[in-house]
Order: sequence, then C-alpha cells, then structure tokens
Amino acid sequence: MATRLDADGVALTPPLLTEDQCGELRALFDEAGRFRSTVVMARHRFGEGSYRYFDHPLPPLVRSLRTALYPPLARIANDWARRLKEPGFPPDHAALLDACAASGQHRPTPLLLRYGPGGHNCLHQDVYGDLTFPLQVALMLDRPEADFTGGESVFVEQRPRAQSRPVVKRPGQGQGMIFAVRHRPVPSSRGWSRVALRHGVSEVHDGRRHVLGIIFHDAR
Repeated sequence: MATRLDADGVALTPPLLTEDQCGELRALFDEAGRFRSTVVMARHRFGEGSYRYFDHPLPPLVRSLRTALYPPLARIANDWARRLKEPGFPPDHAALLDACAASGQHRPTPLLLRYGPGGHNCLHQDVYGDLTFPLQVALMLDRPEADFTGGESVFVEQRPRAQSRPVVKRPGQGQGMIFAVRHRPVPSSRGWSRVALRHGVSEVHDGRRHVLGIIFHDAR
C-alpha cells in the first residue's frame, strides 16, 4: 500500500470491517445525538448529499479504527515529511491529538457521509487547521452494484506544468481507501516536489451510499 500511495496518492486496503460492522455504522447516521454538526452539501455548493461529524465520545468502533490505523500510517507520513523537509508526526495517535489541542484544534473530525440518487461530492481537501496529518482513510459501508450504483471515488492530482491526472477507485464493502489529504512527494529535478491531490465522488445513480471517513487530526 505504501508503494501505491507513492505512485498514485491513494491505495485500497483489504477488508477492514465485517458486513455487520458496516451495518452498525450505517445505522448511526440517524442517531442525531452522536454528532456535533451536520452539513447538507447543496447549501454550500459542495455537491449533493449530507455528512455528519461525530461528537465526543466517538463510537468505540470508530475510536478503535482511528487509533489502530494511525501508527502504520504515521510511518509513511514521516517518510513523506523527510522527503519534503517538513515537520514529522508522533508515533501514536494520542500524542497527535495532544499536538492538535496545543494548536487550538479540539473538535473530532471522523464523519459519516450519506448519498442518495443524484448524490455526489465536488473535489476538495479535508484541512481543518494548521496541523494537518497528511493521510486519511475512507471506508465503504455499502455493497457497490447491490446497494447503490455509480458513486465512484475520484482523485485528481495536479502536477506542475502538466494536465491534471484522475484516479478512480471502487472499494468493496468494508474496504478502506488511504489517500493524501493535501499533497504528497514526487521525484523532481530538484529532489522532491509537492503534488496536490483533491478527492470527490461521482454521481450516485440509484440506492444509498454510506462512507465512514477517518481523519486523524482534529479541527479548529
């Protein structure tokens, strides 16, 4: 997966969630008390659909995913930081959250997204403050072609002096996508350069598409 991240800025994981766990997480979307805020995308011209940010305390499954996925991704993030001569990141997630708090970033960022027919998400980046961990994970909670059609995950890379390059991924239920939050290192004539990556979702044709987003830094 580290090799794929170096090549494309995005990599698919093996299945990380069971069918029952996916159903458990989908059902949380309708429990308003679990969330600190809800965003209706059309109101902000972000797309069509809605997403909800979890409040503290995070559901146990969400918290355990965030904690367990962080250390191996921190190793990749620190490799990227060395290449780009940027500050590194602590090896465990609790220390990252302490650093976020010291930067005034206290609000949890894991979220659930729901798309219906016509739903889509415009290209964007998930940056919530000065401290930004460079990788995030999105986990598919439904079955493509069974629970919904369309709704591919789209990633667009913007290299200097070149046309943008799209990458399209279609994870199965329970699979995760690891991808760059803002930019990643690529070889250049001067050593390493930053290449920006944005992500979005193509139009859902029918059914419902739910995704769990795991962002590791907290929000201001």
